[in-house]
Amino acid sequence: MSEKHDRGAPLRRRHPARRNGGDGEHTSKGVRYLVGQARDVKRGESVKFLMPVRGAEEECFVINFRGHLHAYVNRCRHVPMAMDWVDNQFFGEKGRYLMCQTHNAYYEPSNGECIAGPPETCGKMLYRVPLEIENGKIYARPPQEEFED
Repeated sequence: MSEKHDRGAPLRRRHPARRNGGDGEHTSKGVRYLVGQARDVKRGESVKFLMPVRGAEEECFVINFRGHLHAYVNRCRHVPMAMDWVDNQFFGEKGRYLMCQTHNAYYEPSNGECIAGPPETCGKMLYRVPLEIENGKIYARPPQEEFED
């Protein structure tokens, strides 16, 4: 991250200007939430954010993997707990994989598939957060899929 990012700072929920009294921006495709500026997420880095998912605040993260942004709910598929034991550190193996630092599960950054780790986790997918990039800003939408945990 850039020097201006304080890893010890509290995680904040970021929103665009409120419309219709809601927390997110309402569009023809539903509600979306402002995450931040795309230029602030450099290759091999991540940014965490909070977003309502299934009626509860969930911690999510955006990564820049090989110049492409991807976002997931911050929840390992082995045991539903945060993947970053060290705050905002998701990449392992020199930036090649996302890693749950508690369970040593490895996930493909581009699609969230678990490719190594506890046997019952392999083949499962991280919960993807749909992203939109508009005018250099990153917007996230709550996942539509049902969670198994």
